[in-house]
Amino acid sequence: MSMDISITLSDADLAHFVTGMRQARDRARNLTDAQVIESARGLLAQTGGVAVPDFVASRLGRLETMIAMVEDVGFGLPDEDRAHVLAALTYFANPNDVIPDAVPVLGFLDDAIMIELCVRELRHELEAYEDFRDWRAGEAARHGEEPARLMLKRVDWAEARRIESIERMRRRRRDAYAGGAWQPVLFRVS
Repeated sequence: MSMDISITLSDADLAHFVTGMRQARDRARNLTDAQVIESARGLLAQTGGVAVPDFVASRLGRLETMIAMVEDVGFGLPDEDRAHVLAALTYFANPNDVIPDAVPVLGFLDDAIMIELCVRELRHELEAYEDFRDWRAGEAARHGEEPARLMLKRVDWAEARRIESIERMRRRRRDAYAGGAWQPVLFRVS
């Protein structure tokens, strides 16, 4: 039997999590980027052998994506965006967060909520990264290579997307005219 539970976070609730994030950043101020990433990985490792609710498990997958995005040299996350993702990951550097992780059943609930808030905050970066990974995997399969061995960069992905957009525009223009042959009326290029 499954059950739907809806939680609405008020502005005061969100402020509570923002305060928790700021406190986590303050505590993690002396940590290197690698230590912050390793701490977030520690949360994943800690939950690896533990039965966690599906709500938590699905968000932990998003945490993995955030970590991968920061570390992916090919994606080359710009410094400002990298700083935002690392700031989000600092919350997971402290096992004694809002609800300590050792508390049975509820210990990872605050982590899941924080991941959800981070995902919403970083949704554009995450969508772009997931698109980049899918494109890179497709290119690797097309070339019969492992994605890691095919040294594709963000600029390659952006150029491929630019070309796709132009081709889509031309196809739509061509398809919009009867017979598929576009004949300019207002202007002609000689």
